[in-house]
Amino acid sequence: MLKTLLVYPLTAAGGYLFYKLGLPLPWMIGPIIVAAAIGIFELFEFRIPVQTRPFGQMVVASQVGLSFSPAVFASLLQLAPLLVGMAIVIIITAFLIAIALSRMARVPLTSAMIATLPTSPVEAAIVGERYGFPPAPIILSQTMRISLVVVLIPMAIFFIDGETARVARAFNADYDIVSIVSLLVLSGIGMYLFRKLKISNPFFLGPLAFSSAITAAGIQFEPYPSVILWAAQVVLGTWLGSNFRRSLFSSAGRMMVASVVSTFMFIAASALIAAGLSVFVDLSWETLVLASTPGGVTEMALTAKFLGIDVALITAFHLTRIFIVIPSIPFIIDRIHRLEGR
Repeated sequence: MLKTLLVYPLTAAGGYLFYKLGLPLPWMIGPIIVAAAIGIFELFEFRIPVQTRPFGQMVVASQVGLSFSPAVFASLLQLAPLLVGMAIVIIITAFLIAIALSRMARVPLTSAMIATLPTSPVEAAIVGERYGFPPAPIILSQTMRISLVVVLIPMAIFFIDGETARVARAFNADYDIVSIVSLLVLSGIGMYLFRKLKISNPFFLGPLAFSSAITAAGIQFEPYPSVILWAAQVVLGTWLGSNFRRSLFSSAGRMMVASVVSTFMFIAASALIAAGLSVFVDLSWETLVLASTPGGVTEMALTAKFLGIDVALITAFHLTRIFIVIPSIPFIIDRIHRLEGR
């Protein structure tokens, strides 16, 4: 327990270092790299409980919900065909990448598809166990995808666009205690209800639903001060980085190299599709790259906020994909599994 508590000051120090160096998304990327380094090099044994992640998701989701004004909702409805179309394209891309992963890692296509579809590592591992696949390689592949997306995409956009993204680094010391307490209470209610209803990703979608509904109704809350949002990112980054352990890499075998290669392929393919699409629609290539990137909705919302890109729009793209992918996973995996059986 003491070693686990020791991790957070170390990962927060990594975030502070990245912040002082002027790097993008420092309070998320810094902790990911520090926690991963501790686990991979086995500096000391620690275990970050998955129960810590809801705090980070709750804070980020309720803050993102403040972007969903009535005008934003109206504009998102007009973009509905694009949102759905992008989600379907990403699913098709995931299938093609899964074929490549299956051949490189010499694993069944069913297992490769579970490891590739943009969903959470835990949910993917549970689906894999239903078909008798070991969870470790699936978790590795899913975690590798999210981590590489979080690290590479902000860095790429940040350095391509230069100084324009640094505006989001301003420190917000203002706070309203009523807004903070109200957002936290609403988030807690949303998490509880969505979990009871067994809705996927309740710790993000519950707070987001309540926060965005209140905002759309015309009630405005003040955003969290920077220190709370930074703390949420440190918690998320530490948990994500803690999944990388030497034992996991050694047990994965060929899957480790194949996962890295296939993840780069997935990111590159998504970015190229987005860049090509930006020629035909009235959205910037940065927006479409973030919208199509196969990362987690929490991480991509934070990235959009840091880079000064429309947070509500990016969140809407990823939520649309989630609501299409998650219910479709049993059908997709079952059909692939039957096809392989033949």
